[in-house]
Amino acid sequence: MSFLDRALSAHEGFAKAASYLQSPFLLAVRLYWGWQFAQTGWGKLQHLDKVTGFFTSLGILMPAASAVFVSWLEFVGGICLALGLGSRAFALLFVVDMLVAYWTASRPALFSVFSDPGKFYTDDAYTFLFASLLILIFGPGRFALDELLLSRTRLTKRIVPLSPLPQEPHDL
Repeated sequence: MSFLDRALSAHEGFAKAASYLQSPFLLAVRLYWGWQFAQTGWGKLQHLDKVTGFFTSLGILMPAASAVFVSWLEFVGGICLALGLGSRAFALLFVVDMLVAYWTASRPALFSVFSDPGKFYTDDAYTFLFASLLILIFGPGRFALDELLLSRTRLTKRIVPLSPLPQEPHDL
């Protein structure tokens, strides 16, 4: 066996072993950031007047309705993200939520993504955005209610009901 063959074999073995960490990693991301979203949403729900005032100062359309929507999205969506329920849908909504946060509240940080990346990734929205993108792109992993529901759906589809036997011509 050549050096190249051994190196490729070692790389394949390492890649296979590392892939077993994907679902536990995605679970950790979902649990941590789902909890963070839920806490943030709950905090906003407790102070809707302040959130509305802040949204008004940012020039967000319909600030009161937007404050209620974002607060409930983050609270309920955070819980669902942690559980792995509707993970990709909530992750997409969170990506939009965080991009709007960058655009309205942290525009200088957003525009400095290439010129001064430190401003971009030290902004509060960055880690929320990054975690949301991870779940949106890679999914919730195996340890999620989404997976449980999908596996039950797949199992149900595999069970084919028995069809009646063809009728004989004289039975017609």
